[in-house]
Amino acid sequence: MKPAAFTYHRPASVEEALDLRRQLGEESTVLAGGQSLVPMMNMRLARPAHLIDINRCGELDYIKEQDDRISIGALTRQRAAETSPVVKARCPLLAEGLQYVGHLPIRRRGTVGGSVAHADPSAEIPSVIAALEGKIRVASAAGARELSADEFFLGYMTTALDPNELLVEIQIPQLAPGAGWAYMEFARRHGDFGIVGVAAALALEAGRIRRAWLGMAGVGPGPLKARQAEAALTGNAPGKELFARAGELAAEECDPNSDLRASAEYRRELVKVFVRRALAKSLERARQ
Repeated sequence: MKPAAFTYHRPASVEEALDLRRQLGEESTVLAGGQSLVPMMNMRLARPAHLIDINRCGELDYIKEQDDRISIGALTRQRAAETSPVVKARCPLLAEGLQYVGHLPIRRRGTVGGSVAHADPSAEIPSVIAALEGKIRVASAAGARELSADEFFLGYMTTALDPNELLVEIQIPQLAPGAGWAYMEFARRHGDFGIVGVAAALALEAGRIRRAWLGMAGVGPGPLKARQAEAALTGNAPGKELFARAGELAAEECDPNSDLRASAEYRRELVKVFVRRALAKSLERARQ
């Protein structure tokens, strides 16, 4: 199929893009990498009257190390973030999660901001943001605001982004020195949409877990942070029994649906397995 008719706009700056969003509002959709939007338009699941292509807005393409976080411009290609020395050194959990995003040609074109704005509940980047308590910065002609994952992701492919706003930046806290991490995902084939994904990280102190981070993908209407499991881990000595308990708690916290790929019960079982494995891998890396 081919997309329905639309008016194409190609702003040369963020200021110009925001002005278009202000003028066109709900009739407009933003195009970045197009790896999700273009297929949806071709199938006529999305029918924007106006398409705003932000690929000339080069000021949104960057990766910066700032204080205790890394800031990634919304137009940054996923492959650039995956291979960035800054991301690998300061937030290796994100670099590892990005390896599961589609196939290499998709990551070369797809953008970090596009994946976040699309808000697919099985997407890897949002689950890392949820796990590490990152922020999403959005802007309009009237100003900017920063949102947590809980505030930004409202439901299945639904966000708090207003029709006159543009997602401009993702901010992710740096992992503490010596922290271990792991991203694990189950899919029918590598590159397919993940059935379940788990983002995990551990920081140790005096043989105990000083801080734990756990995020999940594919088991709810959006990315989920396993807060009860994190609380059960914090302050305790790491081990198989503790990690198995964390997996059980994480499975209780998630709210998966059944579909053609997997039942809700199967997804919960996968959560138990992958939380346990991801924590064990994180512990191994922390001890190294």
